[in-house]
Amino acid sequence: MTSVAISIDFSDSSGLDLPEPERFVRLLARCAQAIGVEGEAECHLSFISPDEMTGLNEEHMHHEGPTDVLSFAISFEPEFGLEIPRILGEILICPQVAAANAPEHAGGSHNGSLDDEIALLVVHGLLHLSGMDHEVDEEAEAMESREQELLAEFYYGVSR
Repeated sequence: MTSVAISIDFSDSSGLDLPEPERFVRLLARCAQAIGVEGEAECHLSFISPDEMTGLNEEHMHHEGPTDVLSFAISFEPEFGLEIPRILGEILICPQVAAANAPEHAGGSHNGSLDDEIALLVVHGLLHLSGMDHEVDEEAEAMESREQELLAEFYYGVSR
């Protein structure tokens, strides 16, 4: 049986009433399996402050200010014969930015809540780790379509 091991770091410097993180860890694991992650794998999911996100966004993306989500893929494949998990990468979410952006994404199944926005960002970050991007329109449409498919199957109506 395929298993996906997900570790989560949780930090809250926002004072926001953040949703229970275990729900998002389960969502991440289910979606990873659905997109074809096989065997033992690890992904790091962290909720970070706007200050932390600003520093990372400026350092790695060369954009000023915080963003809602950053993903850093780790292209580490174990050497032949080693029994260690595949490391997918890291997904960093800034709940404060997510809360501000949530109303913009309201519609369809997304109700504009922080919970729905974090679920969207978890899936979005995972798809980035799998190699999807949204730099050109065709890729953006494919990525958004896959996000909605995964959220419909593993979040909306299941985890709320």
